Amino acid sequence: MSEDAPTLGAVIRRFGAALLCRAALTPAQTAVLSRLGRCHTAALGGHLYRCDACGAERPAYNSCGDRHCPSCLGHQSAEWLVERSAELLPVPYFHVVFTMPAEIAALALGNKKVVYTILFRAASEALLEAAHNPEHLGVRLGFFAVLHTWTQTMLHHPHVHCIVPGGGISLDGSRWVHTRPNFLLPIAVLSPLFRGKFLAYLAEAARAGALRFAGATAPLATAEGFAAFLQEQRDKDWVVHAKPPFGSPEQVLKYLARYTHRVAISDRRILDIDDTGVTFRYRDNASGTQLTMRLDGVEFLRRFLLHVLPKGFVRIRYFGLFANCVRAANLERCRALIAAAPSPVVPPAAATSTPTLADEDRHRCPCCHVGHLRWAAVIPRASLPEMAAWLPTVWDTS
Repeated sequence: MSEDAPTLGAVIRRFGAALLCRAALTPAQTAVLSRLGRCHTAALGGHLYRCDACGAERPAYNSCGDRHCPSCLGHQSAEWLVERSAELLPVPYFHVVFTMPAEIAALALGNKKVVYTILFRAASEALLEAAHNPEHLGVRLGFFAVLHTWTQTMLHHPHVHCIVPGGGISLDGSRWVHTRPNFLLPIAVLSPLFRGKFLAYLAEAARAGALRFAGATAPLATAEGFAAFLQEQRDKDWVVHAKPPFGSPEQVLKYLARYTHRVAISDRRILDIDDTGVTFRYRDNASGTQLTMRLDGVEFLRRFLLHVLPKGFVRIRYFGLFANCVRAANLERCRALIAAAPSPVVPPAAATSTPTLADEDRHRCPCCHVGHLRWAAVIPRASLPEMAAWLPTVWDTS
């Protein structure tokens, strides 16, 4: 891989040493830098392919497999989509987003596992409780939620995206209850419910000594300071956004392919890397237009590392009827009540064992355009000089 290639790995190899000189990183952040900086390079070894017509050789280096790596998410996303496609119900699906205020997001930076877990818990319980209320839907709901922690410019902005079918099983279990067209639940109910649950669980975590306070959040370490902080958050309107329902199961899958297995920046958004900075593309949410931004290389990496998750933290979770231990049985029950067969949708990334014309073109030699690349040899791991001097090899996974 060329060092000039506009990828996240290239940014790490160019500016990683300067970042370590200017910032104190956590062990998890250091491990992510190490793996992503070596992804698809000789440092991980690989395979050598040779054209059966002209003899041209082409190396294919191994991937790092880290869940924060934009180059490694495609395969994981394809497998996950195959599984989810078989679970889609023939009903509209709603998209609900729960966001915490900026002041709590600042607290989350030093307490990711605790605060992100509270975010999932408060959002899911708000949805389940509001849907269970006979004044609204009066149903048992099922859905899944995905954690995102970034904006388009990689600033810290934790929120969860919930994908919710348009209806649920009635409280007596006898029928499927559909939502009204284009309406799931009232935001005026969801927002205060979400806020109240979140702050109650946050206060519980503080009483248990599970929160750390440092830097800008240091004043919250006292009982008085934290109580005042909680009251400030209670006085705010918390953002819960319900988008119009997807029109079809195919549109749900298209959304999932873009949003589930995602990190703060993708390689295709990185436009240029020079000796001092990185230029990348982002979408302006206010206007919907594509703009460009240039950041100092160290600042670019600092922002990216804000979104490294704690080891083992699960960022896609299932709730209610779709909880892991009961999902299969409940999906069967839902389909029976809806009086419909399983969705026949097949995701575009579904694997096939039969070679296709696309497969043949993918292996065609880029030099002669006649022959095909065939496996020739294993490439052993090699030192990566541009990283060896400043970052040790870390092989554990997160």
